[in-house]
Amino acid sequence: MAAAVFVGRFCRLTAGRTASTLSVGYRRAGGVPGSSRAVSTTAANYVKFKLDERTAHSSLDLFKKDTGVIYRMLGIDPSHVQDNPERFRDWAVVFGDEQISSGRHYWEVTVKKSQEFRLGVAEALMSRDDCVGTTSSSWVFGYAQRKWFAMTNRKTVPVTLVGKPERVGILLDYEAGLLGLVDVENPRIIYALRAQFTAPLCPAFGLWDGELVTHSGLEEPEGLK
Repeated sequence: MAAAVFVGRFCRLTAGRTASTLSVGYRRAGGVPGSSRAVSTTAANYVKFKLDERTAHSSLDLFKKDTGVIYRMLGIDPSHVQDNPERFRDWAVVFGDEQISSGRHYWEVTVKKSQEFRLGVAEALMSRDDCVGTTSSSWVFGYAQRKWFAMTNRKTVPVTLVGKPERVGILLDYEAGLLGLVDVENPRIIYALRAQFTAPLCPAFGLWDGELVTHSGLEEPEGLK
């Protein structure tokens, strides 16, 4: 990639690099004790989660029984939300309330009402002072300025995706070290991030505009590899 991908008002990135996949080495990040429920599943099971209000930045509100999140530009005064070590303090990020330590899992996200977001996974112990995608303990697909990108540890690669679908899928294969962005209309993996996962992961979301709605507990579409 010839230049850095600009991804919004809050998370500034370094220049990326062009690659068919973005492979990263594993390094455990410092963080806070996780309190999400641990899920150790086989490939036959499907993770079902809600968004965890305890992790939500003060500019994010949850709705639809904690399956959706909306961004409020002003948000809540941080001093008016419960202070706990699980909450993201500087970045508009929220985690799902389940931890994944094995298996192959699939969920979808309705993105039609946002123009700036990130979707993916992060280690449950990721530092709450960082933004998803800027650390070696988080792996995301993002959308900003009408362009898609894949990102981890501040390294980005553009993702070729025509237009902006209303809904996208996320495929996680823990043992295979694969995180895929999925076309839900014509089921296929559009782009894959590869890494060595060795710590429990949570579904992770960053939002700086509009809203997202999550759909979990889904069976993986046929034909994905």
